[in-house]
Amino acid sequence: MRRRTKAPVAPLPQRDGVDPVRVRLPEDPEGVWGTVRDHLVARFGGAIGVGRVEEMLRDGRFVGTDGPVGGAEPYTAGLHVWFHRDFPPEERVPFEIGVVHRDERIVVVDKPHFLATMPRGRHVTETAMARLRRELGLRELQPAHRLDRLTAGLVVFVVRPEDRGAYQTLFRDRLVRKEYEAVAPYDPAVALPVTVRSRIVKERGVMAAREEPGEPNSESRIELVERRGGAGAGSRTLGRYRLLPATGRTHQLRVHMNALGLPILHDPVYPVVCPDGPEDFTRPLQLLARALEFTDPFSGVERRFESRLALDAFSGLG
Repeated sequence: MRRRTKAPVAPLPQRDGVDPVRVRLPEDPEGVWGTVRDHLVARFGGAIGVGRVEEMLRDGRFVGTDGPVGGAEPYTAGLHVWFHRDFPPEERVPFEIGVVHRDERIVVVDKPHFLATMPRGRHVTETAMARLRRELGLRELQPAHRLDRLTAGLVVFVVRPEDRGAYQTLFRDRLVRKEYEAVAPYDPAVALPVTVRSRIVKERGVMAAREEPGEPNSESRIELVERRGGAGAGSRTLGRYRLLPATGRTHQLRVHMNALGLPILHDPVYPVVCPDGPEDFTRPLQLLARALEFTDPFSGVERRFESRLALDAFSGLG
């Protein structure tokens, strides 16, 4: 079995808490790339334009282990090249990240609504990972799992790369007990508590996940904690719900609540996908990752962390 060699250390520093992109030049059996420039143009020219690739080469934006790459170097399979992407301007999410726990291995935080966990798509510098790296000075910080951008609450970050696999395995193997809280309409006709099992499918490029017939791949327990409102004419009754997912499909809790006829308040996707537009920070999705419990893979200590956040739609009701 061929052992994968460790990639060399990046010669470029982080920028805004984001690592440089690393490119490993692949094998070229057809011999179509005579120079490093030829490959970089073929690889990135379609996305950012040939002219932009050449400009970045002239400006020394591509860097190898021995310094800037001009592009005229002979093509060598296995060579590593790094560069920083051009980040488009991102609107700052006007909420801060709260640190719930910090030790030498992990940092547990309260991620606010609207903030992505880690760089992805158009969210790069305005992510929890990038912010925390900048604010805490922990350049190797990485999430052990991901929390949906619109959902607030607890996320576990790992301080050292060598520890990350052990914590990721806990989440992968469903050894972490997760408890969520949601605010949604109250309907006395919906019998609770209930355990919902269904098959959820999420297609790439499609905003909403859907349920379809077949072997269930998702399971959530839904409990009503309390209800408020409904006393005055025209006022509605809302419920505060405890959600206990046994699996972790994309949008699972939102899909299951919607299937019960109890769509989570301010959900821009379920039951109807809202048109894309500016973020309305005054109407966050009323879903919160309330608690996490697991056995620490290094110390064997039972850990429980609880969010310090509250869902404002419910706390404002009498």
